[in-house]
Amino acid sequence: MDSKFKTLSIVIPVYNEKKLLPLVLEQLENLTLPLEKEIVIVDDYSTDGTREYIESLDSNKYKIILKDKNQGKGSALRTGFGHVTGDLVIIQDADLEYDLNDYESLLEPILLGDADVVYGSRFLDMNRFDSHYPLHIINNKMITFVSNIFTGLRLTDMETCYKVIRRDVLDSFVHKLGADRFGIEPEITHHVSKGDWKIIEIPVSYKARTFEEGKKIKMRDGFAALWHIIGFHINSK
Repeated sequence: MDSKFKTLSIVIPVYNEKKLLPLVLEQLENLTLPLEKEIVIVDDYSTDGTREYIESLDSNKYKIILKDKNQGKGSALRTGFGHVTGDLVIIQDADLEYDLNDYESLLEPILLGDADVVYGSRFLDMNRFDSHYPLHIINNKMITFVSNIFTGLRLTDMETCYKVIRRDVLDSFVHKLGADRFGIEPEITHHVSKGDWKIIEIPVSYKARTFEEGKKIKMRDGFAALWHIIGFHINSK
């Protein structure tokens, strides 16, 4: 393992997750990792009591940022990225659709010096994938296919939440990020593809929740992602 990496910054964008955020934080606290954990929580102006719960947390254990208006996941992530100090950065949603036990395997390629960026793919092992919405699978694969055309990458799951990025890699483009909603995923991928960095995917587990349970991403976000991908390519010329 590469001993130069000491701290993992975990950025959690949150909007109306009063029920699940405490479970995410509990699992993170109980997670044994080879790095120290810096947990950065960004509340995107929740209205269901999540904000009050976050305000009650120990500020010595968590970095807490409370946005003054709802702007979307991308905006929350950009805010969170501005507060990280760790050597590696991972994005963690507050909905428990992803399995936090995958952290160790996500970190390993970077710690071994085999990668600079790791994407956790939901589609490399479909035995670990559970979703009620087959159209979302088709949508995600289409978006990834189009993204690959423009970036030259060979990803299977560009839209994945689980992206682990070395801090120096993130610092090289974080000031260029501007997407407010779910366009942040193709935007990060666009910038990652422009550098001379080694990017790999590993399989992760995924259990999608239903819209009734609070799932937020909609099909329209998929179409918006396609426009973002094309726009990022045009603007980078």
